Amino acid sequence: MPNPKRKHTASRRDSRRAANWKIEPTNSSKCPQCGVAKLPHRICKACGFYNGALIIPKKEKKKVEGTEGKQ
Repeated sequence: MPNPKRKHTASRRDSRRAANWKIEPTNSSKCPQCGVAKLPHRICKACGFYNGALIIPKKEKKKVEGTEGKQ
């Protein structure tokens, strides 16, 4: 079996290995309901819609009566 005559340098080795790990940006699509960028085939985190239907209703903060104006 053939063997290399000389040692490959670390930069040559590392540059070869680096080509396989290129990071690609994730695809994003525009939500038709609210227009926020979202991942395709996923529920929109901003409005809770998927494929034109409300899947997750948006939570509203409860107001506690009688605490307004107190300090």
